[in-house]
Amino acid sequence: MPTIVISGPPGSGKSTVAKMLSELLNLPVISAGSIFRSIAREMGMDLVKFNEYAKENPRIDIEIDLRTLKASIEGNVIIEGHLTAWVAPKADLKVYLTAPIRVRAKRIAKRDGIDEEEAMFSILEREKAHWERFKALYGIDITDLSPFDLVVDTSKFRPEEISNMIISYIKRSYS
Repeated sequence: MPTIVISGPPGSGKSTVAKMLSELLNLPVISAGSIFRSIAREMGMDLVKFNEYAKENPRIDIEIDLRTLKASIEGNVIIEGHLTAWVAPKADLKVYLTAPIRVRAKRIAKRDGIDEEEAMFSILEREKAHWERFKALYGIDITDLSPFDLVVDTSKFRPEEISNMIISYIKRSYS
């Protein structure tokens, strides 16, 4: 089975599609967010404190990316996160999921139990922070989608349809 990486902005459906593909393809999912939480536990910090710590310590991002790279080298895995296509450039399939910001804000508001304006603000803040950190740390422009094999607007398809698109793409590429 291939190594699949899934990237995209907050609220694009990365986790939903990764979990669905995991079940359909019987592959484990490695999430950059889960790695982040794991490192926080290892360091004995709650997520709020650890997030502040990570902002000031680029080695945290580097550690997350090294663990992601290790998983991609081992193969037969689905990796979900913001930098997956750059951290795992030799992955068999690189997928970018996106959706208009209002759609993403609505999803996050529903998931987190907050209003859409708060979700919109949160998205804009996170995207700005990601852009600045990844540009400063690696020189990566996360708005450049050229590393991706497949780009899908998740506002136009259900997660099941997106999962089937990805599986079809894999079958065409590896048959």
